[in-house]
Amino acid sequence: MKSRKKIALIAALLAAVLLMGCGTPASVPADGSGSQSDSISASQSSSSAPQGSSSESQEPDSGDADKAAADEVAALIDAIYVQRRSADTDAQCAAAKAGWDALTGAQKALVEGEEASPDYFGLDTGDAAQDDPRNADGIGENEILVVSFGTSFNDSRVRDIKGIEDALQAAYPEWAVRRAFTAQIIINHVQARDGEFIDNMDQALERAAANGVKNIILQPTHLMHGAEYDEMVETLDAYRDRFEKAVVAEPLLGEVGSDATVINADKEAVAKAVTAAAVEAAGYDSLDAAEQDSTAFVFLGHGTAHVAKVSYSQMQTQMEQLGYKNVFIGTVEGEPEETSCEAVIAKVQEAGYKKVALRPLMVVAGDHARNDMAGDDEDSWKSQFTAAGFESVEAQIAGLGGIEDVQKLYVEHTKMALDTVQ
Repeated sequence: MKSRKKIALIAALLAAVLLMGCGTPASVPADGSGSQSDSISASQSSSSAPQGSSSESQEPDSGDADKAAADEVAALIDAIYVQRRSADTDAQCAAAKAGWDALTGAQKALVEGEEASPDYFGLDTGDAAQDDPRNADGIGENEILVVSFGTSFNDSRVRDIKGIEDALQAAYPEWAVRRAFTAQIIINHVQARDGEFIDNMDQALERAAANGVKNIILQPTHLMHGAEYDEMVETLDAYRDRFEKAVVAEPLLGEVGSDATVINADKEAVAKAVTAAAVEAAGYDSLDAAEQDSTAFVFLGHGTAHVAKVSYSQMQTQMEQLGYKNVFIGTVEGEPEETSCEAVIAKVQEAGYKKVALRPLMVVAGDHARNDMAGDDEDSWKSQFTAAGFESVEAQIAGLGGIEDVQKLYVEHTKMALDTVQ
């Protein structure tokens, strides 16, 4: 019962903090409206106190008590699994972690909510201390703001996102490189679990303006001109008049183009880089050697309903024009339709390959790569290819951001943007 009482106390303290108006420090601006839908009400937080009990001395069953304690923490986690930051977010993140730490091992295993699970705090994703949130002040007049969707997988964040940021800082030491994530859900997760504070777009742009930045370059790590790219530009538009110059660099695959036949130098560079990395990871000397061994490579993107989804079809065209007969493009979301798992399996079977190597066509090897691509559930790509009868199905958990040639491409895109400023 002690752990449940601790959680109730933590929740009650959180409710008191929210009622007193405490939350985000003044130096960290919030981009939300502070709506109560993103918060936990005092009545929810104090739900551990039994109501209308006929006897205060009556103790509940230990199993019920464990479940109640776990449910309280699940509610705290669900409250920060939101895409809008509010004035209460910092207090909510701290309360969720404190509540989790107060649980016993058995209680942690029972945590389950709308989004909450034991993995939220319990999954080992690597050492967050190896990362750099790049949220320091003292920026100077020139800033490169690297904008990413983000990931809560620490190892992937360090290798894929920090890898790109480090490459940009090395290439342009006279410019200050800073970070912004667009997924508040991920920002909250990393903050609550690891105590690492990463700026969202509004925080990063507000920080830049407050530091007197005159010239700012936004370098997205996004794959294409998709919905996330559009949202990034829209956010920047609200701050443009606070800088002398604000320029957005190209995403990884460059301009979209009108149809599946339109390719460019960026797509060629990415196609060559990811294929070379996959071939090496699979233990082959060349792509031809892999083909002779009846091995096909499937590069798996996220997929989108945005008009930019043609980029995936263009990448397939690019592979074909490079003569990569045993390379196929798929998407988690199955958009466009020819990139669905069923469609790709049929293509690989029709081509006669017996072995398959799966690898993300994503900048970060995060949840999609580990679960949708390589997971053990029957609907993962690895499971579906295995069920289709292939002799072997290998999953390579590695994002594009960790490939040196991809990092160089981002450096080139930033250089093109810098040329318009200088």
